[in-house]
Amino acid sequence: MPTDLTIGLSVFAVIFLLELPDKTALATLLMASRLRPLPVFAGTALAFVIQSVVAVFAGSLLGFLPREPVRIVAGLAFVLVAAVLVRRNFRQQAEVEQKEIMREERRHRGPFMTAFLVVFIAEWGDLTQLATAALQARYQRAVPVLLASTLALWSVSGLAVVAGNRLGRLIPQRPLELTAALITGVIGILLISGRVG
Repeated sequence: MPTDLTIGLSVFAVIFLLELPDKTALATLLMASRLRPLPVFAGTALAFVIQSVVAVFAGSLLGFLPREPVRIVAGLAFVLVAAVLVRRNFRQQAEVEQKEIMREERRHRGPFMTAFLVVFIAEWGDLTQLATAALQARYQRAVPVLLASTLALWSVSGLAVVAGNRLGRLIPQRPLELTAALITGVIGILLISGRVG
C-alpha cells in the first residue's frame, strides 16, 4: 500500500502537469500581467482550495462503490481527460479567456474578486478537478490528495503570477498540453488494465 508521501508526490505531479497548460493557468497569467499580482494569487488560491475540497469529496463518495469498477472508471476518466486535452489543443483558448477576464473585471473591479470568480467558475468540471476526484477515488486518502492537489494548483498559479505574460511567450502551450495528454492517457490505460491499482 502506498504511503501518504508517495500518494502526495503522485497527485502533485499529475495535477501540476495537467494545470500547467490549463485555461485557469492562462487566465491567471493574463490577469497577473494586468492586475496587482498578490490579490490575483490570493483569489486564485482561495478558488482552488474550494474546488479541491469539492473534488476530494466527490472522489470520496466513489469509495463506497466496489473497488474494480472504481478503478476502471478512474482509468476511463484519465483517458477522457487526455482526449479533451488533445481536442482542446486544436482550438484557440486565449481569446475566450481574455474576454472572460475582461467581463469579470468590469463587473467586479477588484483583482482579488476578479481572480477568484474567474478561477472558481472555470474550475467547475475542469480537467484538474476531475483528475483530483479520480485520484481520491483511487487512493481514498483525502488529506494527502487534497494537500497535494491544492499545492500543485497553487504552484502553477504562483508561476503564472510571477512570470506574468513572459511565461506565455517562453513556453508554448501546445507542447505542454500534448505532454499532459500523453501522461494522463498512459495513467488511464494503466488503471484500466489493472497494472496500477
